Amino acid sequence: MQFIELANARQSVRSYSNKPVEHEKIERCIEAARIAPSACNSQPWYFIVVDEPELKQNVAKETFGKIISFNHFTMQAPVLVVLITEKSKPIARIGGVIKDKTYNLIDIGIAAEHFCLQAVEEGLGTCMLGWFDSKNLFDYLKIPKNKQIDLIISLGYPLKDETRSKKRKTLDEIRSYNSFINS
Repeated sequence: MQFIELANARQSVRSYSNKPVEHEKIERCIEAARIAPSACNSQPWYFIVVDEPELKQNVAKETFGKIISFNHFTMQAPVLVVLITEKSKPIARIGGVIKDKTYNLIDIGIAAEHFCLQAVEEGLGTCMLGWFDSKNLFDYLKIPKNKQIDLIISLGYPLKDETRSKKRKTLDEIRSYNSFINS
């Protein structure tokens, strides 16, 4: 698959089959994330793969909106991957303060997308979740309290084998050369 085809095939999947995901495929997705670039090569990430059914259901319940009902599809996903954001190397943290940038969050975003693109290559679907209540996750997953959970990725075989058309801005709306032009 050409890269642009892979990028176009990557979409947020919210309906999964109950087919288990092979550990070899999960490992390749994590390997793709592992080799992602990061500020000062900090590699500020840690992945917890949750595929034990009862534990996965408990984690999934923490992704539900309390006021507005959403993310219930996580109950269907056979795997949830919890991303722990680690601290960047001291030089990246200093640079982040100087430049007012949170490099470790940029880094896990890149790693997460590497994970998701590899998942597409494996015939799997994903959805990145930033909405969850992390309080109980620390206990469920035995995460030290000094860590930070910033992202959960649902993973599994899509129920439907279709790629939705993307609704995106045109190139002219998002790019200019040599100066900012906002129409």
